[in-house]
Amino acid sequence: MRIVFLAAVLSLLGLAGTAATSSAGVSAPTGLHGFLLRADEPATTSFSRTPSFAWNPVPTATGYEFQLATSNTFRDNGILYDNQTLLTPVEAPPLTLPWITGSPHALYARVRAILQSGTTPWSTPFGFDVTPPPAPTPLSSYPGLLRWTPVEGADAYQVWLIDTGKMETVRTNVLDEREFYTFHQSQQWIGTVRWRVRALRGDVYNYRVNGMPVSQFGPWSPVYSSTNPSATTGPIKLIGTVSDVFSDGSSSSPAHELMPAFLWSGNQSQSGASAELFRVYVFTDSQCLNRVYTSAVVGSPAWAPRLSGPLALPESDAATTAARGSYLGDGQETSDLTYDDQVIVPNEQQGAATPTTTVPGNVPSFPGTTPPISSTPTGSGSSDSGSSDSGSSGSGSSGSGSGGGTISVSGSVGPPIDLWDTDWPQSGYYWTVIPVAAVGLGSSGTTVAPPGAQKGDTALPVTSTTGFRIGNTISIGVSPSVDTETITGVGAGTITFGTPLTFAHGPGDPVNRVGGSIEYQDMELPQDVCAAGRVQRFGVSSEPSLTTAQEPFATGLSPTGRLTSAAATPAFYGQPLVAWTPALGANIYELQWSKTKYPFTPQVDPRTQSKGYMTFSTSAVLPLGAGTWYYRVRGIDFNLPTGVQQMSWSDPEQVVVTKPKLKIVSAKPTTFKIVGAAAKKKTGKK
Repeated sequence: MRIVFLAAVLSLLGLAGTAATSSAGVSAPTGLHGFLLRADEPATTSFSRTPSFAWNPVPTATGYEFQLATSNTFRDNGILYDNQTLLTPVEAPPLTLPWITGSPHALYARVRAILQSGTTPWSTPFGFDVTPPPAPTPLSSYPGLLRWTPVEGADAYQVWLIDTGKMETVRTNVLDEREFYTFHQSQQWIGTVRWRVRALRGDVYNYRVNGMPVSQFGPWSPVYSSTNPSATTGPIKLIGTVSDVFSDGSSSSPAHELMPAFLWSGNQSQSGASAELFRVYVFTDSQCLNRVYTSAVVGSPAWAPRLSGPLALPESDAATTAARGSYLGDGQETSDLTYDDQVIVPNEQQGAATPTTTVPGNVPSFPGTTPPISSTPTGSGSSDSGSSDSGSSGSGSSGSGSGGGTISVSGSVGPPIDLWDTDWPQSGYYWTVIPVAAVGLGSSGTTVAPPGAQKGDTALPVTSTTGFRIGNTISIGVSPSVDTETITGVGAGTITFGTPLTFAHGPGDPVNRVGGSIEYQDMELPQDVCAAGRVQRFGVSSEPSLTTAQEPFATGLSPTGRLTSAAATPAFYGQPLVAWTPALGANIYELQWSKTKYPFTPQVDPRTQSKGYMTFSTSAVLPLGAGTWYYRVRGIDFNLPTGVQQMSWSDPEQVVVTKPKLKIVSAKPTTFKIVGAAAKKKTGKK
């Protein structure tokens, strides 16, 4: 009798057959290769960042084990990465690989299938190299500014100012020449600037089994030489903002993907007063009232943010004289004031931001408005149950080791020197530049006036308040009974502060301002100069790309069991690998998936129990069950303010996951013999 049985073409989840499968006779996986965005891109063995990998599926496999090593024999001490939890023939290793080349190769990948009873042999090793991208090259620029080509995947840049002996670190592709202009603007100082630049990459997720160190630096560029014309005079005029693109503020100008530099000419205020120092302000409104960004003080006709902080501005007349004959080092601005005497601190001088290390909410919540969080996840990527945005956002680790709900970041990420994305040109920022004067304060000391002050007081009578301002730090008394306070108010013969005095102070006790005898004060109000027309707009927008020619960067199994990409099929069987182009300015990425495009309702990742997935890579495997799904990616910028470091989401992209296509397979006839006293040959069909 002929019978039939169902056999899945694919059997990654044990769908083929009911009996245990033997590893004997099952061949090793074939077609192992690396790629950056999609498995069908042109073949290469040289990559500038950690690639993803794919291979042909093995029938009857229940999973795969994947390894990376520095040896094609995969000696134990050469293993960099090992993952035994893969369910589909794709992998996105979440580690930074060293710059490494060999003859013919220095890195090797291999894979084997896991069967119901054993494993297949290892595949033929795939050899490859990781080479640094070329050094940045100069772009056309403007007076007082260095500018270079961005490097894909770079986290920052280090610029070597050869004649100053300084190296500066920035997150963008521009650097102002403040050292050359500040307190000296003759051609002798500003005429020629020699510099080199190299890209930096992060290694915050440094999981390498054998502990091999990784360089975070790309190659230095050759020595470049930039020239500047003579410093301009006359009324201050805004030129525009520039990064990898230029914007003059018009709605037709492009948005910046990187934090831009700000450009201007002239040196005179509206009243005609000349200045040699300047400060940039950024606002959210055209009246220039809601300030969101304050630059460092610079002497150059351009400013761009730095991770290394502002210049150490001189605090005395003698120090100013010395600064006119030398390059200033990096340091702090100790006394900055607006035109109306408000204390200001430049963004470059603020404390380091706290990096986002867990899956953030879709929209940052105002304190006290966060919805209740369920302790039990209400859905997962591999089930048909739904979930809402108010569900669990806990943390965990991925079974595949490729990211998770919580990540680890060590070291300082620097101050919050970037700006949030805008919906340009409908919305954007407004900026202006203000001249700054170095104001001598005269006497920096006074004495306590009668009747003195008692322990616990927050007000101090003084003989004179000249030279004291809100925000100044002062010392009161003589050792050992000295109080150090920060001034919160200055009145007629009285100085107030927020912290109660530790000691009593009688008439005649000295009161001295801590710091120098120079303050750096704005010469105009931003509100006034913006009303007079000295204001421009600009936009910021950076999001990763998920597609090319409208096809997603997706790789996986077709419903008929072939390794394929989204360019060749509208659907996948099992968990697909998705990739994206690096977003300029992003340190890490958050990935989410939803059953609906709108409203986009993130599902719980069954590996981490979080509504999203954090990764340092630019690819990930989606843990999806059968159905139509939508996924999106956004960058996380560690140099945005703490708690609100999310960048723009990409547009949601559709991916369809189907059940495997089954086919009926008939068995071949089998001949057998019955042996006995009345034996005779018979045939039967199984």
